[in-house]
Amino acid sequence: MLLLLLWVCGWACGNDFLLPAESMFTDEEYKLELESSLVTVQEGLCVFVPCTFFNHFRVSNLDTTVFGYWFPGGANTDLDFPVATNNPNKKVQGTQSQFHLFGDPRIYDCSLHVRDAQRSDSGYYFFRMETDTFKWNFHENPFFLNVTALSHTPNIDIPQRLELGHPSKVTCSVPWACKEGTPPMFSWTSTAPISLGPRTTFSSVLTLTPRLQDHGTNLICQVTFPGAGVIVQKTVQINVTLLLFGQSRGVRRAGGWRHQTESQVTSAGR
Repeated sequence: MLLLLLWVCGWACGNDFLLPAESMFTDEEYKLELESSLVTVQEGLCVFVPCTFFNHFRVSNLDTTVFGYWFPGGANTDLDFPVATNNPNKKVQGTQSQFHLFGDPRIYDCSLHVRDAQRSDSGYYFFRMETDTFKWNFHENPFFLNVTALSHTPNIDIPQRLELGHPSKVTCSVPWACKEGTPPMFSWTSTAPISLGPRTTFSSVLTLTPRLQDHGTNLICQVTFPGAGVIVQKTVQINVTLLLFGQSRGVRRAGGWRHQTESQVTSAGR
């Protein structure tokens, strides 16, 4: 009898039942399915974790209350805070804005969305579901969140030839950023005269009016992802061109002369 009690505790600790004592269930009746047990995302970005669970409990209608929780691996579900839940009365860890229980547990959907991923978020996570009469921890089906360094860099769209004294539009963008994340912040660095133009969530535009002394200098776009505290930047070199019109129909650069065809001159706006 003692051995039986020990076995039952080992199987059910952390899981509560308000059911007849003779109601015993096998592990096959409690399953959680993930596309992968390893989920990788770069810091500052977002990732969606599709998830479905199965158990003997059946929701009779959508008015039934079913709470879902995601906990870090090793957490005590009675004492520790989850990172995500649909229970408005349950406090969550400081990552509340990062982790979101996207799925509806009433239809067995435990999908999780993570935004503004941080390196410190790396680790195991497991799901728990609760009803008025039933609670279950899916300890056997965790996933590992692997947050790696951000390897993406901004894109800078700049004309190949910047005419001396003529304003030109330059765009810095991060099309690989996720729309659900905290909007990034853009900043520019240059010795050339610049003025900021319109911006969108994922891009910033400036007007650059190059001088002769700006030839060969750097233009830097720096992008900060405040939700994760990550900064990336891209550097391009300013190439100043002076168009001269005469018999040679040539182009004088800060570094010397070269012949320019008519079509190239036309495309330069002359």
